[in-house]
Amino acid sequence: MTTAPIAVVVSTVDRPEALARCLGAILDGAVMPTEIIVIDQGGEPETADVVAANAKHGVPVRHVVVDERGLSKARNLGLRLVRTPWIAFTDDDCAPDPSWIGVFHRRTVDPDAPDGIGGRVLAGGDATPGTFALAQRLWTEPKTYRGPTLPWLVGSGANMLFRVDVLCRAGGYDERLGVGSPGVAGEDLEVLHRLLRDGATLAFEPAAVVFHDRVGTERRVATRSSYGFGMGAFVGMWLRRDRWVAYVLARWLRDRLVGVARAVKHRDRWRLHEERLTLTGATKGLRYGWRLRSPISTSDPAPAGGFAEAGVDVE
Repeated sequence: MTTAPIAVVVSTVDRPEALARCLGAILDGAVMPTEIIVIDQGGEPETADVVAANAKHGVPVRHVVVDERGLSKARNLGLRLVRTPWIAFTDDDCAPDPSWIGVFHRRTVDPDAPDGIGGRVLAGGDATPGTFALAQRLWTEPKTYRGPTLPWLVGSGANMLFRVDVLCRAGGYDERLGVGSPGVAGEDLEVLHRLLRDGATLAFEPAAVVFHDRVGTERRVATRSSYGFGMGAFVGMWLRRDRWVAYVLARWLRDRLVGVARAVKHRDRWRLHEERLTLTGATKGLRYGWRLRSPISTSDPAPAGGFAEAGVDVE
């Protein structure tokens, strides 16, 4: 068994069945991570059972139970806990392809390895009536990015790899953004923008694939509004500090208007409703982000070396 110097951090909140699929997919690969850290913000006994069942494959699986909610908080905690030079992030409702860690490993051993890599997110499972692909990254060409870049071209938060030292120096994830925070979403866009602004080299690697669970109508609708809010919040917090973000907003709005035009042309009321929700969410998020006084708020991530605080239970 080949082991890569990569720690995988999986955030979960009371979804033991989904977590079992996620961990099983990671452990099905030919190349294993050094360890898996499950950040559990729910604390249900079934989650502990899933972790224990998957800790028997020769790869350490740490179960970290925390009281606070928030995806960015979970990822920052994972960042402080890792003991490897590389950290990969995915979520409990995603199943990485068996080659996932192997693809990342091949990129990291390259002398010109970037500081961070995003991969493709594809729909998982069979399409059934009433279910939808929540998020997809379908691009098939590898790309490398330096300097001002549209952050979504690099990838999305459920499929990311970073150098630990680079992400720590940047301050980790902004905890005012992301699921479970007032900012709702957008934490991945913001951290990618901040890394590129600080001089990091980032890459998109289409061979690194995770499969995201399909969702029902209710969650799909909620996600469109949340996505818009997070995008607006990210833009709002940076708009007066970085003129490039005005262009990012303009490009994003152009894409939304193209979506509206297509929906009108094809009389697609559902698509039109989604775009309306996204734009409404973005307007609210922009106001939220504009009120934030500083570009980042985190728990001050630092390189690995042990972690202990009240409310954190490491198994």
